[in-house]
Amino acid sequence: MNSYAESVLNNLRKRYPHEPEYLQAATEILESLSAVIEKHPEYEKAGLLERFVEPERMVTFRVSWVDDSGKVRVNTGYRVQFNSAIGPYKGGLRFHPTVNASVIKFLGLEQILKNSLTGLPIGGAKGGSDFDPKGKSDAEVMRFCQAFMSELFRHIGPDTDVPAGDIGVGAREIGYMYGYYKKLVNANECAFTGRGISYGGSLVRKEATGYGLVYFTREMLKTKGEKFKDKKVVISGSGNVAIYANEKATQMGAKVIAMSDSDGYIYDKDGVDVEIIKKIKEVERKRISEYLKYRPDAKYIQGCNGIWTIPCDIALPCATQNELDAGSASALIKNGCIAVAEGANMPCTLEAVKLFLDFGVLFAPAKAANAGGVATSALEMAQASQRMFWSFDRVDKELDNIMVNIFKQCADAAQEYGFPGNYVVGANIAGFVKVADAMMAYGIV
Repeated sequence: MNSYAESVLNNLRKRYPHEPEYLQAATEILESLSAVIEKHPEYEKAGLLERFVEPERMVTFRVSWVDDSGKVRVNTGYRVQFNSAIGPYKGGLRFHPTVNASVIKFLGLEQILKNSLTGLPIGGAKGGSDFDPKGKSDAEVMRFCQAFMSELFRHIGPDTDVPAGDIGVGAREIGYMYGYYKKLVNANECAFTGRGISYGGSLVRKEATGYGLVYFTREMLKTKGEKFKDKKVVISGSGNVAIYANEKATQMGAKVIAMSDSDGYIYDKDGVDVEIIKKIKEVERKRISEYLKYRPDAKYIQGCNGIWTIPCDIALPCATQNELDAGSASALIKNGCIAVAEGANMPCTLEAVKLFLDFGVLFAPAKAANAGGVATSALEMAQASQRMFWSFDRVDKELDNIMVNIFKQCADAAQEYGFPGNYVVGANIAGFVKVADAMMAYGIV
């Protein structure tokens, strides 16, 4: 690692020893940027890395709400506005018990580079709360969302910060939050993306991250003369990303043989029926074990980690951060996996990523591979500005083109800086350079 980058990282470790996820993301990014720093000594003089890894603003606030029994509940809300050099802050909101400052900061730091890679004018942000929507009634979720928005509305807007959904924040939650935002500011404006079609949303939005993941993986496979057709695919998770990655991979001729949720995973040698998964997860909001009621020949295994022991050609981790460790990576390599692409944010540990790269497994980092969601969010912003509504095919074509371009940026940057085929380094460099140029132009701010 370059001495300047190393000093910045060591300083972060001293200041934030209690934030492991944030430090993990910062370590991976700073290690990748050494070659760029060597080439641009002016960055050190301008203290650019110190500014890049520190958020411009972080808001933490109390969220007080009342459950159905009349009991007062208190959660913590977060919004990190990390970098606005190339456009308004943009990034999802996550509602999950694991949410804390470290998780939000790691997600926001990654989001800067992801948004930069899309080629669209959007900066990096992230937010959320340690609230768990699982097991809550619609009325409880609504009251929480309104309480959350009663503070967040002060910090967002169409030209300032445009949140979207993430884990635990789907169409229901977006609807409640945007409805209350609209009331508070007395304006119907694109301050949220992921909105329903009837109130300003975009077609392909719920499919976008999963579809984009498969489009990026397709481009990566092409470099080795491979394609999805007839490949066995294992996908962790069963949210939007996992469901629509399954749908698109299946359309391309692959067979998805396993999916999971936080309780366990299913294995279906005949191919997981994505329509059944949609019914269970999107309509009934039940556990994935329900799949066996529809396909009794499938298998359900308690616990999640074992999903990576299933022999497959392509692995798409789409559940949560650090779900795929060195042991799981070794199992995939041993079983002949040729490609791994991250659908979730940082689902592979640093040790796992190193193993994939060392053993020549094609590896696509999240900031590039799952950028389809935020790319389509930006397309939603464009449609809102134009007061236009694009067809499904038009948005899907735009998404495909964006993912092809992201792959090209990653591949070209990796080649230019002496790391051919290393899309981790390529993604970090390509995303960073655009943001760095803008930051340098602004002076010290």
